[in-house]
Parts: sequence; C-alpha cells; structure tokens
Amino acid sequence: MVRIRLSRVGSKGQPSYRIVVLDREAPRDGRALEILGHYNPRTEPSTIQVKEDRVYDWMSKGAQPSESVVKIFKSIGLLDRFARFKTGEAIEILMDEAAKATPTVDPRTRHATPVKKAQKAQA
Repeated sequence: MVRIRLSRVGSKGQPSYRIVVLDREAPRDGRALEILGHYNPRTEPSTIQVKEDRVYDWMSKGAQPSESVVKIFKSIGLLDRFARFKTGEAIEILMDEAAKATPTVDPRTRHATPVKKAQKAQA
C-alpha cells in the first residue's frame, strides 16, 4: 500500500517537512517515490505548498494520506476539492481555485533559533 505522509527535514530543533509518497513499510525519511510538497509549521501562519494535481493523481490511484497529512489537506481545502474532482469537475477549475486560496506568507519563523550550548557558555 502506498501512503502520502510527512518526511522530516531541517536541522535539529528547526523541523520542516516534505509531503511525500512512500510505500507503507518504508522508513520515515526513506527514499520517496515522489515529493508532493512542503510544510513548515514554524512560520506564522504555517507554510504549506502542495502540487495538488499530483496529489489527485496519487489519491485516485489508491494512495492513502496519513492522519497528519489529512489535517494539513483539510486546512487548505484540498480534500473538499478532491471530492469534487472525483465527481467529475474539471481539474483546471480546481487548480485555479487552489491558486486563489493560497495565502502569501511572511518567511520569518515565529520561533527564535535555538541557541547552542557553546554560545551560552561564552555569554
């Protein structure tokens, strides 16, 4: 079974995630079949970039999203658009709607960068 799930990237204490397609038994950070997007929970609001047409393709082939990915997809309205896609609505209309719904995000993170122990000792 193929799953759509998160793969962690980023340095220690500064997580960022890729939304990837993996075999169900593959390790969390294993080789992905395809990278579908990115999710950064550290920005305010969270940054979510998804290739919706590829998500529709994988989900129509039977790929199951994980619980965390379902929450992300619901927050951007992707699951509602996928339901409309399954009923036969044109993908071009859905892609235009998704592009209009994508907010612009300030790239600054809401959390301060962790201070290393060596820097604390010098201060």
